[in-house]
Amino acid sequence: MSSLPFDPRRSAPARRAAWRGSLISGLLVIAIVAWDRVAEPWFWAAALIAIVAGGWLASPRAESVLPHRDSGKDARHSLAEALLANIPDPVILIDRRALVIEANAAARALLPALRPRYPLSFALRDPAVLDGIETVLHSGEPLKTLYALRVPTERTFEVQIGTMQGAPATGGQPNLVLFLRDLTSAKRLETMRVDFVANASHELRTPLASLLGFIETLQGPARGDPVARDRFLAIMREQALRMTRLIDDLLSLSRIELHAHVPPTTVIDVGPLARQIVDSLTPLAGERGVTVTLETEPPPLAVRGDRDEILRLIEKLVENAVKYGGEGATVAVRVARAAPEGVRAPQIVIAVADDGPGIAPEHLPRLTERFYRVDPASSRQQGGTGLGLAIVKHILNRHRGRLSIESEPGQGSTFRAELPAVVGESLPVRALPPATQSA
Repeated sequence: MSSLPFDPRRSAPARRAAWRGSLISGLLVIAIVAWDRVAEPWFWAAALIAIVAGGWLASPRAESVLPHRDSGKDARHSLAEALLANIPDPVILIDRRALVIEANAAARALLPALRPRYPLSFALRDPAVLDGIETVLHSGEPLKTLYALRVPTERTFEVQIGTMQGAPATGGQPNLVLFLRDLTSAKRLETMRVDFVANASHELRTPLASLLGFIETLQGPARGDPVARDRFLAIMREQALRMTRLIDDLLSLSRIELHAHVPPTTVIDVGPLARQIVDSLTPLAGERGVTVTLETEPPPLAVRGDRDEILRLIEKLVENAVKYGGEGATVAVRVARAAPEGVRAPQIVIAVADDGPGIAPEHLPRLTERFYRVDPASSRQQGGTGLGLAIVKHILNRHRGRLSIESEPGQGSTFRAELPAVVGESLPVRALPPATQSA
């Protein structure tokens, strides 16, 4: 905050004291001259009068020359300055000419061009905000508007503009205060919610429409055709299973998000879970001519985790590799320990690699988005819901892990899920031989 303004009334005692000092000095000089050079009695009387007059003028009855400080006002000033500095949201104080009086650190970080005594429009050129200031100046009523930043990143703020009563400004009129509340996260969540509902509705609408069409056909033209009936019933079963998978994935994602803030505490061994998933996916791999191998290091490969969620994570990674690796592909699953790197603790790594067609680099950053597909037609043909890697990402987030993806077109893909290892705790496990096993 700026210092207190200059008050002419506070300087009056100082000016009077200066004049008194000058007068006293002059009178004393006269008295000394009279003593040295003149012996007549009336000069003695003049000197005595000068000394008495100077003493009276400098007496304690004279008004104090020290400026009077309002301690209560200073305390309030310091408190207001501390409050403004500690508000995490941007706050800007302007006068009625829209000149910046003060701004906190958050406002200066958001708008680096803000300068005291300069127009606000030099730093914030949004027409909605500037028009809102004019409206508040004329009506005196608070107003809310939106302010959007496009660079360096897209951000949205709600700007509340109001008068600051009790804070005099030019002309005795109140100043204006702008409070900016960051809505960026809320906007992104709302966009994600809308997209999620739209995508989920679309995914359910397609199989439902197919089911309704086949049901109407069976009730009408194909009523007495056993061959058509058997073929349509098989298709209807596939569509119903597709909806079931989608609903199961949506429920799984919802449950994971519900407990995202609660880190798991149970210590489990990842090795047997990987073996269980590989065994359960053997029929699917056999249908597609895919070979799945499993390699684990000696147990225990211990992590703190939710057993069902870790099973789900491994299942989604292996299932994706089997489905999209291509006919005759080989899928290698490996569970191993990773040595500490820098400040990172030891990790348990679940790596799933395939020698399939690979993924173009532009798709890699978006693979964990809900309903994102590299090839939508192929994904639906394979029975995918578009939620598998989103589920993997949320499970890893809850377990304080991370997912990395390496892939190049024609070179296959490798998905690595890393989980913090538990070291130094005993865990009763069923040992798995540290050898490559095929499913």
